[in-house]
Amino acid sequence: MGSQFHFVPDAYLELVRSEVPAYDRLQDAVAGATRGRHAGSILDLGVGTGITSQRVLAEHPGARLVGFDESSEMLDHARHALPTADLIVARLEDPLPDGPFDLVISALAVHHLDAPGKADLFRRVSEVLVPDGLVVVGDVVVPEDPDDAVTPIDGEYDKPSSVAEQLGWLDDAGFQATVAWAVADLAVLVGDLGSA
Repeated sequence: MGSQFHFVPDAYLELVRSEVPAYDRLQDAVAGATRGRHAGSILDLGVGTGITSQRVLAEHPGARLVGFDESSEMLDHARHALPTADLIVARLEDPLPDGPFDLVISALAVHHLDAPGKADLFRRVSEVLVPDGLVVVGDVVVPEDPDDAVTPIDGEYDKPSSVAEQLGWLDDAGFQATVAWAVADLAVLVGDLGSA
């Protein structure tokens, strides 16, 4: 997203809310999509300052959290919010931490991968989940109606894909994929291995 605020932890929340007006609703939808599922172990892809992890952990108290982010500055900030988590500096293209995980989550990170990168990530996620595991991705997408594109996209670091494309890649990776929530150019996608 335009200003690359993901590397400025102290200003992150204010900046992301200014560029993503439905940010808090997206976070609520990601956490809500995990409700009712057992999650003793959670992997957060692109943990940032820890906001998504905190909301999801509120749904799954006592869960073990592993998170990674390419920004060590963001992880320094997240360590205060998530003192018991195992936080690792890594990129989405890097090998995923050893599972198995009950739940994999990501918010506003996967859109930084190109189409083959997203398809590859979803395949790798399926390999670190338990057999009935769940992945929940909340992110910027290419909307069906161009007038719904409200989030600034830089065209270089930001590479959103359509909902349909991502559901297809999740299906190809072995998930039963659905849309849990969508507003304008944001969506929460759920991939369920147990229903596949």
